[in-house]
Amino acid sequence: MILRSAITTFAALLLSGAAWAAPVLKSDIVVTAPIVTIGDMFDAAGPIAEQPLFRAPNPGTSGMVSVTDIVAALARIGIEEFETGGLDGVRVSRAAAVIDEAVLTDLITADLSARGIISKGMTVDTLFSVPVKPLNAEAVAEPASVISLRYLPGSGAFTARFAIAGIEQPLDVSGSIELMIAAPHINASLPAGTLLSADNIEMRPVPLKFVESTGVARLEDVVGKTLVRQSREGMMLKATDVSVPLLISKNDAVTIYFRNGPMTLTVKGQAVTGAAAGGLVQVINLMSKRVISATAISAGAVEVSADPLALAGL
Repeated sequence: MILRSAITTFAALLLSGAAWAAPVLKSDIVVTAPIVTIGDMFDAAGPIAEQPLFRAPNPGTSGMVSVTDIVAALARIGIEEFETGGLDGVRVSRAAAVIDEAVLTDLITADLSARGIISKGMTVDTLFSVPVKPLNAEAVAEPASVISLRYLPGSGAFTARFAIAGIEQPLDVSGSIELMIAAPHINASLPAGTLLSADNIEMRPVPLKFVESTGVARLEDVVGKTLVRQSREGMMLKATDVSVPLLISKNDAVTIYFRNGPMTLTVKGQAVTGAAAGGLVQVINLMSKRVISATAISAGAVEVSADPLALAGL
């Protein structure tokens, strides 16, 4: 019915004497659909642009169509005039979406994410039992999709079936899955005491099983902390590898503050131990030569509480 309507419209244009520009043959075309239409093959095809002419080649392939074959195909629908532009034939290529192991792994990852098996920061490392040769699927919005996926968390084994656009037979694959999680690694050899910044850290995937057995730090757990020992390039950081940076170090000169309402007393001292911000530190009052406990409040400054014992120690 569609073909008859288009031909009728085309004939009506000719009989009415309306201006008609003969279709102009293209030299090289790329299609996505399984059928090549007149609009694919010709410029200025007009109202018959959607009429089918030939079957397209398989996705990812191309072929030559001779002008003789084009004339015969057009004659079957009653069209005799077109501009060849001096061409002997037309190269017809069909676009394809390449389906390879990387694409299949992405589909597996999306499926496991939807099930809640993997979460943010995790990835999937897939080992296929038999290498998957790249396939040319139709260039559509969803060239491949998961039909079924069976995954055994204990062993990591999986079997999966995929639908591939333009290929009748489903694709069956099997193998093993290693769940990976991003962990912070030192990107250069650094000495103990180095204050870590984001520039010192590179997030690299490591097996989740390894992380669960050894523990892993997050990026926010290590940035702004100091290394407790010398660390080599490429080393994965654990929470025990870093510490809160010391605000006051042993033997630092400090000012000891005592505050009571509007009154503030100060005395010079020296740190006996180190402490992070807000931590307890032992300091010696250089006037009384007594060692007291204080709180580190800033670099070179500690504060003594109003506790009677602390005051007595001054």
